[in-house]
Amino acid sequence: MLATLQQLRRVVLVRYLGASVIALGCDMASFLALLSLGLAPGLAAAAGYALGIVVHWLVSSRKVFTGSVAAHGTARTRQKALFVVSALIGLGVTTAIVSGGAMLGLDPRLAKLVAIGASFTITWLLRDVVVFRKDAAA
Repeated sequence: MLATLQQLRRVVLVRYLGASVIALGCDMASFLALLSLGLAPGLAAAAGYALGIVVHWLVSSRKVFTGSVAAHGTARTRQKALFVVSALIGLGVTTAIVSGGAMLGLDPRLAKLVAIGASFTITWLLRDVVVFRKDAAA
């Protein structure tokens, strides 16, 4: 079993999923807190997602894509910018789904669950293929 766990830790998608769970915890906690304070669902979703973006970068760049993180300089700045762009795309998807769901009368928490799946898929693909591609650290 220990060998299986060690193999899973080497799989980038599994580590990314772990980073996403951590970031999602921060996202959802702030989303629910802001909703309880009366903030509009779309704004609460956007603010929560923004906090999750920061957490995700910190975890992804240190624990997930360790072999393809640019060391410093222009390459690192470019990589951070691409990460932010991927996050903004995810943010747009999240905000649109939660806002649209709320306008249709859906519980914002249910809409947020749908948004989580869509945003995860889109940002994983962007980060794996574009942001942290194998030659990105060069």
